[in-house]
Amino acid sequence: MARPGDHARGTAAGVELPEAFQPIAVRSPADSPIRFALRCLLDLQLLTIYRFLRTELPACRGRVLDVGAGESPWRSLLKQAQYVGIDVEGAGEFGMQRKQDIIYYDGKTIPFADGSFDHVLCVEVLEHVPDPAAFLAEIARALRHDGTLVLTVPWSARLHHLPHDYGRFTRYGLASLLGRAGFAPVRIDERGNDVAAVANKLVVMAVRLLRPQRASSVVWTWPLAAIVAPVAAAFVIAAQLSLLWRLGAREDPLGYGVVAVKRRPATPPATAAAST
Repeated sequence: MARPGDHARGTAAGVELPEAFQPIAVRSPADSPIRFALRCLLDLQLLTIYRFLRTELPACRGRVLDVGAGESPWRSLLKQAQYVGIDVEGAGEFGMQRKQDIIYYDGKTIPFADGSFDHVLCVEVLEHVPDPAAFLAEIARALRHDGTLVLTVPWSARLHHLPHDYGRFTRYGLASLLGRAGFAPVRIDERGNDVAAVANKLVVMAVRLLRPQRASSVVWTWPLAAIVAPVAAAFVIAAQLSLLWRLGAREDPLGYGVVAVKRRPATPPATAAAST
C-alpha cells in the first residue's frame, strides 16, 4: 500500500514528477501478525511477495545476505540461517529507518569477499538500480558457486520512490539478465494475476481520490471515490479468491519471484597425455 504525501522530485532528465503516495516500509510479519495480515488483505503486492518468500526462505541454511534489507522484514522467515543485511547509505530516501544491525554501503560494491554467502535475498530492489546487469554481477561475486539468489521484482506497479525507479522486467528480461550474470538454472514464478493487478490499481486510485494533493479537489475526487471504492472492494475480494484458487491470467501479474543458482565455472578439458 502507499502512504499519502506531497512530494515532487526531479528525474534524471530534469522533469519534475509528483509522488503523491510513498510506499510504506514493510515490517516483519512476526512483529504484529494481525496487523500484517490486515495489510495483506488490501496490499496484494505484499501478499504475493510474502507467499513466495514464505515458501522459499525457511529452507535456506548457512549465511544469507539480504541486499536492500530496509528494516529486515523477512529475517524472521530464515529459521536456520545466519542473517546479514545491507542497504544503501541513502536508505532514508526510501522511507527506511536506519538500523544498527544493517551494514550501509555505496550501492555498487558489496563489502564482502568473493563467495562469502550461501544465499542472497533481494526483495523489490532491482527496479531501483540504475545498472541492473552490474548489480546482479556483483551479487553473483559475493555468492558461492551453487549458491542461490532469491529475488522478487514488481511488474504491475506504479512509479515509486522517485526519481529512483528505473524499469520493469518481464520473465524473459530477467532470464537474460540472470544468465549473463552467471546464474543457471533460473526459476521464475508469476506473483498474482490480471485480477489482482486490476484490484491493486483500483485500491491505489481510491486512496488517491480520498487524499488529493489539493484540498480544493475534493469537490470532484470524493464523489468519484464513492464510485471507485466499492468497485475496488469487489475486485479485492475477487483477487483474493482468484489467488487462493489459482485462477486468472498469469500474463499480467503483479510481479515475479525468482530462484536462481550461481553456476560453477566450466571445467577446462583435461590435457591430453603426451604421446609416447
